[in-house]
Amino acid sequence: MNKFEGEQNLEALKPAVSLFEEKWSVFRQNQLAYFSFTFLIFLFIFSMAGKVLTRWIVFFDPQLVRLSEKFLPPLTPFTSKIISPEDAPAFNIYFLGTDELGRDIFARMLEGTSISLTVGFVAVSISVFLGVFLGGLAGYYGKLKFGFTTIDTIIMRFVDIMLCFPTFFLILTVVALLPPSIYNIMIVIGLTSWMGTARFVRAEFLALRELDYVVAARSQAIPEWRIIFIHMVPNAIAPVLVSATIGVATAILTESSLSFLGFGVQPPDATWGNILADGKQFIFDAPWLTFIPGFSILFVVLAFNLCGEGLREAFNPKLKERI
Repeated sequence: MNKFEGEQNLEALKPAVSLFEEKWSVFRQNQLAYFSFTFLIFLFIFSMAGKVLTRWIVFFDPQLVRLSEKFLPPLTPFTSKIISPEDAPAFNIYFLGTDELGRDIFARMLEGTSISLTVGFVAVSISVFLGVFLGGLAGYYGKLKFGFTTIDTIIMRFVDIMLCFPTFFLILTVVALLPPSIYNIMIVIGLTSWMGTARFVRAEFLALRELDYVVAARSQAIPEWRIIFIHMVPNAIAPVLVSATIGVATAILTESSLSFLGFGVQPPDATWGNILADGKQFIFDAPWLTFIPGFSILFVVLAFNLCGEGLREAFNPKLKERI
């Protein structure tokens, strides 16, 4: 048996792995991406706990004012004789200190985590839905005539027009005209960030619609909606997932920027952005009011970006030989 035949036999003896197992194996090889993924799972659990413990079962009260306890540094024990024991912080310690009103920063960060992540995920869900829908229309029905032009031309010129506007200033203008609300923030961010997804999906659909299995599905008179959503969308979703992961980081950063400027989620609700805005006046007297939310935003955005890059590497078919 020669060397070539031996390699063929070894290749044939390799255990069969599913597509998910293959991608997951490549993803785990990227240690930074895998660590970021683990961190984001922990953050998601932390945000769910924050939602429960600050809204449903108020164990950490982010809105309780204790003026006699203001500007306390992190890890300060509760020793006040003025404040009643019922108003004491959880475990009788201020884990992350207090702000200018004596509110517990840990409780506010706990509440802000759930709000910021909710804004990020809902905004990206809206943008992904619009991007897949419009990009799929442009890619699948691109050659279909609509008057003197084609559907592809209409959709893609609209994408080009949307890309001409400075996104943040467009969001800032719309949010300034609307009543301040977390729902308005999510909708506006989602409606102004779908263009990249639409381009990804259009490019994938242009390649997929000429493949044999799509042509065979058409020849069997399968309804077009089944061809699009059952056969084509699952095969075009990989770059969309990568884009969505990075998009969550962008949405969180946008919401934090809007809250910092006073146009985001309004008090008494806490987000990382308005906690950071409250602390900017006391950066020398109480630097933890700025550093804690600032570094939280930095680490979370970095984790989403690293996780997105890991997914991009895992879904790259050129890396298949690394398994």
